[in-house]
Amino acid sequence: MVSVVVSAAGISAAGPAPAGVLLTEAILYSDWFAIMAAFVAVNTVMYAALAVAKILPRLHAPDWKRGYRSETRSIYPEGHASGRARAGREDP
Repeated sequence: MVSVVVSAAGISAAGPAPAGVLLTEAILYSDWFAIMAAFVAVNTVMYAALAVAKILPRLHAPDWKRGYRSETRSIYPEGHASGRARAGREDP
């Protein structure tokens, strides 16, 4: 196996690399690599949380928080009556 080194001067073959080594130690301990690794870690955690939230059933607010009024604001405060009762006519 021959490792390939990319530098500002170009691409060159540096000879055989130890098995399992993909990036050099200088790259692994650089600041930009640490920032990129942190970004990938946060992104992975957010994606996993969104996936789990999508699987779980929806949670609904309790009934007392749904905004029901204590008083009715209808034009018929005692409830909606039939048309005959509103007009003052009773059933025979």
